[in-house]
Amino acid sequence: MAGDSWTHKIARVMVRPLVGGPVTPNHLTTLRLLTGLAACTAFAAGSRDYEIWGGVLWVFSAFLDRADGELARLARAQSAWGHRYDYFSDVLITVLFFVAIGFGLRHGALGQWAVLLGLVSGLSVGAASLWSEALEQRAGTGEKAYEGAAGFDFDDILYLFGPLAWLSLLPPLLVGAALGGPAFAVWTWLRLRRA
Repeated sequence: MAGDSWTHKIARVMVRPLVGGPVTPNHLTTLRLLTGLAACTAFAAGSRDYEIWGGVLWVFSAFLDRADGELARLARAQSAWGHRYDYFSDVLITVLFFVAIGFGLRHGALGQWAVLLGLVSGLSVGAASLWSEALEQRAGTGEKAYEGAAGFDFDDILYLFGPLAWLSLLPPLLVGAALGGPAFAVWTWLRLRRA
């Protein structure tokens, strides 16, 4: 069920004190967008210190992605515009993450290939995200295109990007995303065509 993962439950508890106050879900979405952009900027810098700080900002930004939706539900402040703002902010930040790490890793073992891998990863993940949303809209059941398991949503994988940065594992993440991202995008597109 959407909104029932561990991260949703934690976010629900943390945002409950904000209900009825001056902070709106769109404020949290804007903070998510800004912290996500800051994380991507740090990753693009390409230094070890910036990777660590980028990872910290990334995890915080990913949590805010849960918090804005939970606040909207608890405060009964859901809107079509808020959903679109949240959704497109999420897609933009995820695409920029891969582009940023590709740019940041260009002086490492991957060389200039890292930039291309970042572009391929970012664009294919972005396409898969847009097609997943279209698939969910077409189904009209409220179910996600890709369900999680064991209390984790499919997109909870984004939380791992911070620790992977801390452990200097962004190069294998980038290579894996450049290989898996296009395949996942094609699979999602095929599902959309069949729907």
